[in-house]
Amino acid sequence: MRCHLTYDLTIDKVLVNLPFWIILALKRSQRMNSRKKRYWFFQLGGWSVWALTMLFFAYLFEREVSILFLYRCFFAVLLGIIFTQILRAIIIRFNWLQMPIEKVIPRLILVMLIISSVYTISQMSIVEALNLSERIRDPKINFGRRFLLNSVDNLIFLTVWLLIYYAYHYFERVNKQQVDTHRLNAVVKDLELKTIKSHINPHFIFNALNSIRALVDENPERARKAITELSNILRNSMQAEKLETVPLENELNIVRDYLALEQMRFEERLKVDFEIDEDTLDQPVPPMMLQTLVENAIKHGISKQVDGGMVKIKSDFHNHQHEIIVQNSGRINGSLHSEGFGIQSTQDRLNLMFGDKAKFEIKDIANNIVEAKIILPVDE
Repeated sequence: MRCHLTYDLTIDKVLVNLPFWIILALKRSQRMNSRKKRYWFFQLGGWSVWALTMLFFAYLFEREVSILFLYRCFFAVLLGIIFTQILRAIIIRFNWLQMPIEKVIPRLILVMLIISSVYTISQMSIVEALNLSERIRDPKINFGRRFLLNSVDNLIFLTVWLLIYYAYHYFERVNKQQVDTHRLNAVVKDLELKTIKSHINPHFIFNALNSIRALVDENPERARKAITELSNILRNSMQAEKLETVPLENELNIVRDYLALEQMRFEERLKVDFEIDEDTLDQPVPPMMLQTLVENAIKHGISKQVDGGMVKIKSDFHNHQHEIIVQNSGRINGSLHSEGFGIQSTQDRLNLMFGDKAKFEIKDIANNIVEAKIILPVDE
């Protein structure tokens, strides 16, 4: 009797002090990383739900929820946490999460059978040692049969735990792969944009220097003025390199300087016209894109015309979109990709920056005119 009383007091102390141990465990968990915190949240929460489910069914079937029943639930949960921890340690130790499922299933089955057996033996031993059973044993139900029945129950619980564990890691891996893919795409797009920009400026400088070279012997005064114009263009383009977009007004300033430079070269052979809606001046555009198209129009259009020609730049709103149009005298000959770097770089940059929200097209229209049109989303 004294031993039984001591046993009751010992278990009562464990249960009474249980909140203290939970608080202590929670305090220690604060020092864990977020992944371990999530694991323990689901681990403790899952087994708590299991215990509440047992209590619910006991109450539902009008079974007396005695203190011995609560003790059995407590030790079942405690052993469940211990043995699922062992199972998790084995999975991590042998890296089974990364193995093909067809190879890992036989190993998991073997380990699950062993763990469920040890789990059952431990559970039955505690019940026998602490005399937690409330029923008189049926002599027809021997130890082996009870062991088998309890092992099947525990195997089911462990299988559910394992499926949830693998499902969690599967979705976590899929989510991580999606995040990594998005990050990789962002890095690739950034590198591609920087590569395109690095092509634009050297290409522009090469053509501008050719224009200045043509003026050096013919008119030194105009050549000096052209160098000033070029320095303005380079200064603006270097500032634009730091941004993904710039206001259209800034881009037009660069284009005006460039056209002023080219007019010194072509003189009366180059006519320039601007049709700009003032409401579009603050709309964002990719830096140096308009200048690249104007440069392309002069190099592949005006320079090939004996009598020169016209370059017209338009900017307006149409169907709730921002339209930028560059027209020049001439015709498209051969493949568009052979008509200069500007066309391909414009298409690539629009695809990278705006996707399907932006469009670019270049075509011949009436009266010996080539039209390049950019359609951009409107920045409200």
